[in-house]
Amino acid sequence: MAENGEEKLLAVARHIAKTLGHNESMADDILQIFSTFDGRFSREKLAEGQAGEDGSGVAVLERALNSIDGQISRFVAADQPIWADPADSAAFLDTIDELVAIIREWSPMASEKPIGVCLARADDMMQQAMFRIEEEFRSLMERGAESFGLNPQGDAAAMNHRFDSEEEDDDDRDFQNGDDIQIPVAQPLTDYDLIIDALPSATINDLHEMAKRMLGAGFGKSCSHVYSACRREFLEESMSRLGLQKLSIEEVHKMPWQELEDEIDRWIKAANVALRILFPSERRLCDRVFFGFSSPADLSFMEVCRGSTIQLLNFADAIAIGSRSPERLFKVLDVFETMRDLMPEFESVFSDQFCSVLRNEAVTIWKRLGESIRGIFMELENLIRRDPAKAAVPGGGLHPITRYVMNYLRAACRSRQTLEQVFEDSNGVPSKDSTLLTVQMSWIMELLESNLEVKSKVYKDPALCYVFLMNNGRYIVQKVKDGDLGLLLGDDWIRKHNAKVRQYHMNYQRSSWNKMLGLLKVDNTAAGMTGLGKTMKEKLKQFNMQFDDICKMHSTWVVFDEQLREELKISLARLLVPAYGNFIGRFQNLGDIGKNADRYIKYGVEDIEARINELFKGTTTGRK
Repeated sequence: MAENGEEKLLAVARHIAKTLGHNESMADDILQIFSTFDGRFSREKLAEGQAGEDGSGVAVLERALNSIDGQISRFVAADQPIWADPADSAAFLDTIDELVAIIREWSPMASEKPIGVCLARADDMMQQAMFRIEEEFRSLMERGAESFGLNPQGDAAAMNHRFDSEEEDDDDRDFQNGDDIQIPVAQPLTDYDLIIDALPSATINDLHEMAKRMLGAGFGKSCSHVYSACRREFLEESMSRLGLQKLSIEEVHKMPWQELEDEIDRWIKAANVALRILFPSERRLCDRVFFGFSSPADLSFMEVCRGSTIQLLNFADAIAIGSRSPERLFKVLDVFETMRDLMPEFESVFSDQFCSVLRNEAVTIWKRLGESIRGIFMELENLIRRDPAKAAVPGGGLHPITRYVMNYLRAACRSRQTLEQVFEDSNGVPSKDSTLLTVQMSWIMELLESNLEVKSKVYKDPALCYVFLMNNGRYIVQKVKDGDLGLLLGDDWIRKHNAKVRQYHMNYQRSSWNKMLGLLKVDNTAAGMTGLGKTMKEKLKQFNMQFDDICKMHSTWVVFDEQLREELKISLARLLVPAYGNFIGRFQNLGDIGKNADRYIKYGVEDIEARINELFKGTTTGRK
């Protein structure tokens, strides 16, 4: 080997002298200079090969290539995996390194035809070696995954064990043993803060050495392709095992809502596992295999994760651009919150230039989900506006639209912070004292109240109209007070609407019971005792008739809130009972007429109280 090295050195020296020397005399001078630095460049040795320098250089190169060709041919023709034997793999890598060194050393002289021919042969040998190392690379990745329990085709993949609440090992080889098998049961995954070693460390080291040779020889694209294909298959299988289907946007939109809800739950699980475990693990594996080669590492990682990432993003996008029916709000919020919470992972995992498209697309779809949520609230507004004022609710009770909207808003406000973020991102301008979400909620409440005002006109009896408004107004206030909706709308809003309910109460009382109160007033200008008695007798007769009619009618009406119902009864009793007691007391003291007062007095004071107590006992179903 030393002798061959000296021959190479002399050949190089002669080539330099020939290249730099413009004439024979100058070439001789250069050779003379070389000889003064190293005894190996003696005049005799250099002159010895001067006459046939081309032939001598080619001979050295050919002998080296012949030696390497034999070794490469032996490895390329081998039936067994080279990396099954550490000694063989080391020897194969050394041979490749030697071939690379020869090509690099002789390339400056490639313009000389004999050397160019030899270098073309060396390139052919390198290509054969690269084809074989590519096969070994692929085989090693697959065998490494199998030995580590991560074969994407296997049903007992160790990593996916962590994702399922229960998992069975279905490896046929275990069953063929006929032994009792302890089937592992995995616990539900709750902690996403972990990175999985996707391949054994020794395998990763071997892959790195192979990748280094392929990249050094200019076969980086092939190496990246093989790596990406193997890891992509594993990643897609992992996503499938998480229950995520490959669905087009059209297929998502055609799904029945109940099925889509289940699919969203699976998507949320898969997205968290992918962004917090799978993708970071793939990033680390890629960095280790391609250590020292940042661009191939980034490109390979992007190719591995692109398909699964697009699958996740396409589903989220399908939700964002799908139906904006109000009942979908809560699942859309779930998807929005998942995307929002995973934004740091998108930023960190896809931080390189090749992944910028995926990163930017994730942000775009997240924003689009926010637009969808705002659109759903607009659809809720339209639903309220379009709700017809046709049939009246029996007994002036709670209207379904009131119950629906208030329970809807209460449930929505459980995600108050998320909704605040969604509406702040809408580029709207909040008022001085209110957030954009507060403005939105206030507007919906205003629409609901206006709708109820219109619906109240369906009732022909003004008193029943006010009972309807009182019921629905009270329900609205109670729902606002009891949750985050009250924090949004504020105490002033609650006070104003409590005052509205009280006004409905007074209007109800004025429209029906004040007329009764008028009958119990005594006209002191009546002529004499006889005239007064006759007037009181007529008023008492009318009172009995009207009181009986009102009690019969109002007892079928509904006041769903127990406290409000008691307040109404107490208010009516305070209004009516004293006035009635005074009236019949005076009537009983009217001389001869008073002696026969019992013939005209149908109700005692206690009877009036009892009848009032029977009011508003219509059906109260649908209160929740």
